[in-house]
Amino acid sequence: MESVEFDEAEQVLVAAVRVRRRDRDRCGVCRRRCPRYDAGRGRRRWRALDLGTVQAFVEAAASRVRCREHGIVVSAVPWARHGAGHTRAFDDTVAWLATATSRSTVRQLMRIAWPTVGAIITRVRADIDARVDRLAGLRRIGIDEISYKKNHRYLTVVVDHDTGRLVWAAPGNDKPTLAAFFELLGPDRCAQITHVSADAAAWIARTVAQYCPDATRCADPFHVVKWATDALDQVRRQAWNTARRQPGGSNKDRRGRRASAGAAQTMKRARWALWKNPQKPQRSPTPQACLDSQNRPPPLPRLPAQRRTPARLRNRWRSR
Repeated sequence: MESVEFDEAEQVLVAAVRVRRRDRDRCGVCRRRCPRYDAGRGRRRWRALDLGTVQAFVEAAASRVRCREHGIVVSAVPWARHGAGHTRAFDDTVAWLATATSRSTVRQLMRIAWPTVGAIITRVRADIDARVDRLAGLRRIGIDEISYKKNHRYLTVVVDHDTGRLVWAAPGNDKPTLAAFFELLGPDRCAQITHVSADAAAWIARTVAQYCPDATRCADPFHVVKWATDALDQVRRQAWNTARRQPGGSNKDRRGRRASAGAAQTMKRARWALWKNPQKPQRSPTPQACLDSQNRPPPLPRLPAQRRTPARLRNRWRSR
């Protein structure tokens, strides 16, 4: 540390520093000691974390070196990544905020543009990937797709169930996209995978069977409950049609159209009530409460028991 001054013209705090002797004249890419080429463009500044409402910068000389592998590059500094205009602490803070807050919050809090956030995330991810092998020790993984933007654009994501972390993602939702993950994983690591959870997509099943034939395929809780809910809605429609055909189950409205009445009308309006989790409190009486009551219509004896199937499946996964 050489000095700390407040720049009145730009209203920023500037900390003038110099690199230690053992860290000087090193390549900014490979960190090898290299002969100095020139003084570069003189002193430069790196954006640091703000001190309250005051922006802070680190200022130091930025000489250039001649590397045998990477040519003429700016020498490395211990407080910032190569090619960055921000300190490591600033980059790490922005990368964490991007995963925990919204886009506008990151821009307003750190006072940077959103394209700058993208560049910072790219640098931090490249630094982490160079030090950490995300694919090491995978045993139980989950595969799914998620949509982003518009026009049916999808990402295929792979998570580690043991750590709960995202280990891989790529654009696309087809067999070649997922095959790229298993090719990156390698045959030895593919053989170590014991369980794979996914939905009923055929392209996932075929790819898993090809690269991990010994792994046990599991259905994720979301899709199991969704399938049970869809089956429940089919039963509701069948019960509604049965009640509508019985005497008093339908009549004509003011426009002369055929409309449900009585028990059929209750079943028609009970769609969202049946989908709702019974464990959540009800604000006011709903058709769901009518189905649970003792005065339910005689033509609908199966629905009260069958509607609890999705809730029982949720409880089964919570109890494990």
